[in-house]
Amino acid sequence: TSPANEKEQVFMQMVKRLSQKAGIAMPEVGIYQSPELNAFATGASRNAALVAVSSGLLYEMSEDELEGVLGHEVSHAANGDMVTLTLIQGVVNTFVFFLAEIVGFFIDRVVFKNEEGRGIGYFVGSLAFQIIFGILASAIVMYFSRIREFAADAGSAQICSKQKMIAALQRLKSVQERDALLEEEQQLQPELAAMKISSSQAVMKLFASHPSLDDRIDALRRL
Repeated sequence: TSPANEKEQVFMQMVKRLSQKAGIAMPEVGIYQSPELNAFATGASRNAALVAVSSGLLYEMSEDELEGVLGHEVSHAANGDMVTLTLIQGVVNTFVFFLAEIVGFFIDRVVFKNEEGRGIGYFVGSLAFQIIFGILASAIVMYFSRIREFAADAGSAQICSKQKMIAALQRLKSVQERDALLEEEQQLQPELAAMKISSSQAVMKLFASHPSLDDRIDALRRL
């Protein structure tokens, strides 16, 4: 796709330069219409990837901030994170179904004393433990996802600069804080908001695909 303007030209040149530094083939590039500041990388392999950004990110971020984000996404592609996480998810899912089958069989034979075929204990037990093990498996996959995010940040620091990656994260943090403030100001019934049940921060972190922006910034500063 040919760039429509100077900003898109800069975007494509950055991806090309960063991919060369990372030692991978030039990814396909894409821009999708969205006011949110967002970007992602996907693809079957490190040399057959796609890097896409939202129009909001492209036009609102400075060139240094944009380069930090693109360095992060190119690093994801160079590290093969898309394939790695897919494989981890597949392996974990296999264990979920295998272990749930074992537990279901145990419940059917030991608890329900069923000696013929598969009884109600097997079906109910295996289904229940598929859900339980599936939740635990999600936490495992998200743990690996967070590790890959830290690695992609470090990769961006290497192929562009630590300062640019930190600047990008700080910009994202400022946007998050601004959006949270606007949401709070637009709350029409604060008495209802006060009644919301807050989830444990520790539990939320277990199932987060990305580390907090503060943790990512701190990790970069320690490099």
